[in-house]
Amino acid sequence: MMLTDAQWAVLGPLVEQCRPHAKVPPSHLRRTIGAILWRHANGARWGAIPAEFGPWWMAAQIFIRWSRLGMWERLLTLVQERGVPLGMTFLDGTSIRAHQKAAGAARKQALQHNVARMKHLAVLAAGMAPRPA
Repeated sequence: MMLTDAQWAVLGPLVEQCRPHAKVPPSHLRRTIGAILWRHANGARWGAIPAEFGPWWMAAQIFIRWSRLGMWERLLTLVQERGVPLGMTFLDGTSIRAHQKAAGAARKQALQHNVARMKHLAVLAAGMAPRPA
């Protein structure tokens, strides 16, 4: 899911406001956020991210690091507080494949919570996508 200029104009400053500041800021932040949203909207593996989103490992690394720091939860809260119109998307559970380890393997609670928040944000952002005429 490529973010349009209008979507990034709204989402970009919010991401900058909540992202953890590092010695070296992430390059291609818009492209990386687009890769993370694409991955969660499609339920694909990290390695399946299309090449136009850049290296898959960069998106995976930033997603995991920011998840551990609670960034996605802060972003979702900020988006909701600002009343950003994200739209709505409905998912049919029959089309979502569970990973083979989803049959009861224990997960880290904090990471699981942030993954759920990111998926929720990805679904809402997907609802912002322009509808074909």
